[in-house]
Order: sequence, then structure tokens, then C-alpha cells
Amino acid sequence: MGSRNKNDARNESFLFKYVLSSSAATIAETATYPLDITKTRLQIQGEAALNKCSGSNAHVYNKIKSRGMLHTAIGIVQEEGVFKLWQGVTPAIYRHLVYSGCRMTFYEVFREKLLKTKQNGGPVLWKSVLCGSLSGALGQFLASPTDLVKVQMQMEGKRRLEGHPPRVQSTWHAFRKIIAESGVRGLWKGWVPNVQRAALVNMGDLTTYENSKHFILTHSTLKDNWVTHMLASSCSGLIAATLGTPADVVKTRIMNQPTDSTGKGLFYKSSIDCLVRTVQEEGFMALYKGFIPIWTRMAPWSITFWVTYEELRRLTGVSSF
Repeated sequence: MGSRNKNDARNESFLFKYVLSSSAATIAETATYPLDITKTRLQIQGEAALNKCSGSNAHVYNKIKSRGMLHTAIGIVQEEGVFKLWQGVTPAIYRHLVYSGCRMTFYEVFREKLLKTKQNGGPVLWKSVLCGSLSGALGQFLASPTDLVKVQMQMEGKRRLEGHPPRVQSTWHAFRKIIAESGVRGLWKGWVPNVQRAALVNMGDLTTYENSKHFILTHSTLKDNWVTHMLASSCSGLIAATLGTPADVVKTRIMNQPTDSTGKGLFYKSSIDCLVRTVQEEGFMALYKGFIPIWTRMAPWSITFWVTYEELRRLTGVSSF
């Protein structure tokens, strides 16, 4: 009995939950990654700032026909090869080992310390929103360098097709290049919109999942199993995509922009400048470029992650999320 209690305590530890959430995120990320690189390509497509940057191949960009989600994905396969749909997946996995593990662990810490439930056992909405936003922001700040490398690697194939010289060759070459050009601080290029996006996405994802799951269990005959997890995660994926897409567009453009010798961006002064210029030059809906692949990816990603995570918790004796 004593041994079982010791094992139960170990399994309920935050470190153990960190490992479980990181494992579930790695599975979900690998399975849905082609939609992520498609989303990134769409967000850069038609970027007005490219045509105004001296020294850029503006004439090349002007000749490129705009593509939708399917044409972008097919174009990657035809022009670069099928395995290029997973270009940048290594830093993406590194990112989730940090980001997903931290955001889930932080959320449970905040929930236990700050989140008092209602009389019916349900979470308090505004506290869930606060805990979700804060845990996502902290997790993303720590993982921001890996996100920067991922974005640059995702754009590498397109850059070479457009006549640009190679920028990065591998994950670790990208890290070394960024540090050599901009110092360690350069690894956090674009961290502000990145953190803003993560706060919005997790406000939608974690808050919606927990509240949807509680609502389903309370107002239906469904049990706490994979069916309930799929329904709750489907809701959370849609809300997260809707809230996070504008910040994701800004984040992608800032991370992808070239820099001068001091590490200063050549296109945008800040995330606010990028936001304002994007709306002014391309219209408000430009902030939702890539929404369909974001949602198309976030829905299966959310379902894969939450069902896997909840199942791993059950198999290892950890209480349901």
C-alpha cells in the first residue's frame, strides 16, 4: 500500500505531468505539421513590405501568383518535394517539449493555487481565462527561440525558389547564425507578438477545453472518456484559432523579416507597427491569412493532443485534467 501511494504521488507530480504533456504534444505536432508550414507560407504571401524593402527581389515577388491552402501545399510537394512538408519539424518538436510542457504544468499550478471552483465543481470562467493566458505566455516566452528557428526553416524552400541565397541549413546552424548576427537576445526576435499569440491561443484552448468538458459531463450522460475529450477539444481548437490568428500573422512576419547588421528588422519597427501596416496596406482580413490551415490544423492537433494527453494520464494513474 505504501509503495502504491508513493507511485501515485510520483505520478501526480508536476514533473511527471510535464513529461506526459510534452509527449502528447510531440505526437500531435508531428502528425499535423504539414498544415503548419502551409499556414506560415500563406501568412507571408502578398506581404506588401517586401515590395518596399530596398535590395529585395521585389520583381520576383510581384510575379508570384497568390495561392490558397491546397495549392500552397501541393506547390510545396511539386516544387520542393513531399518531405519539405516537414521542413522545420525538428525545432517545432523542441518548441513543444518546452512550450507544451510548461504551459500545461503552469496551468495546473495556477489552477491549484488560484482557481477556486464553483459550488457545482466547475471552474470559474474569468480565473480560467487568467490562468490560461498567463501559462501560455510564460511557456511561449521560454520556447520563443525554437519558434523563431522553425519559422525561418519553414520559409527556406520558398526563399531558394525565389532566387534568394540559402539562409539556414539546419536547426543548429540556424541557432548559431542568429547568435552570431544578433547575439543571444536575437533568439527572442518577435517574442512580443509570439507571447501575445500564445496568451490568446491558450486563453481559448485551455479555458474552452476545461469549461466545455465540465459542461458536457454536467449536462449529458457522457462519461469522462475519449468521446468527451474529442468534443471538448474540438470546441477549444476553434476558439483558439479565432483568437490567435491575427497575432500569429504578426509573429510570423516579424520573425521572417531580414535584419541589418545590428539585428534591427528592415520591414517593421515593432509588432504594433506590423499590425497597423498590415491592416493599412492589405486590409483587416490580412490578419486572418492562414486561418483555414490554422483551424484545419488546430482542430486535429487539439483533438490529438487532448485525447492522447488524457489517455496517457489515465494509463499512468494520473487524475483526469
